[in-house]
Amino acid sequence: MNLAGRTLLLVEDNEDDVFIFTRAFKQAQLTHPLQVARDGEEATDYLLGRGAFADRSKFPLPFLVLLDLKLPLKSGLEVLETIRETPALANLCVVVLTSSAEERDVVRAHELGAQAYLVKPPSTRPLLDAITAVKARLSGAPASVIPKISGNLLDDAKLLERAATKRE
Repeated sequence: MNLAGRTLLLVEDNEDDVFIFTRAFKQAQLTHPLQVARDGEEATDYLLGRGAFADRSKFPLPFLVLLDLKLPLKSGLEVLETIRETPALANLCVVVLTSSAEERDVVRAHELGAQAYLVKPPSTRPLLDAITAVKARLSGAPASVIPKISGNLLDDAKLLERAATKRE
């Protein structure tokens, strides 16, 4: 899959975090167009092409969603559920980028198929790692060569195993 010129969607309500991410994005010298949704409803409307986002030439489907969990109007986990329940979006790559390191949030994001779970504030390295890993995955690279994402809480097998044990 050719990702040149493909869009990234940042779903973030905090202007300071949008600024930090945008700076890290530029430091990583990424050239993908960046769209920003400022709440969960806006993110859902963007992804479903509803209302102000109906024009896909202006608001194309992203190849990657960077998703905060603590959002107004609709939580990030609800947005992720919508993505996974919508056939046209079900395989969309989602990286959770949030201030919450709560085990239940990590586990739920894992259950919903997030590719990574990063705790803010984002630095250039984890963001670049995440985008590089997603690009490799989408290009069809074998799992053995897809780079690890630094800081990814979904790599914490002990945390996920402990949560699974609690549910039994």
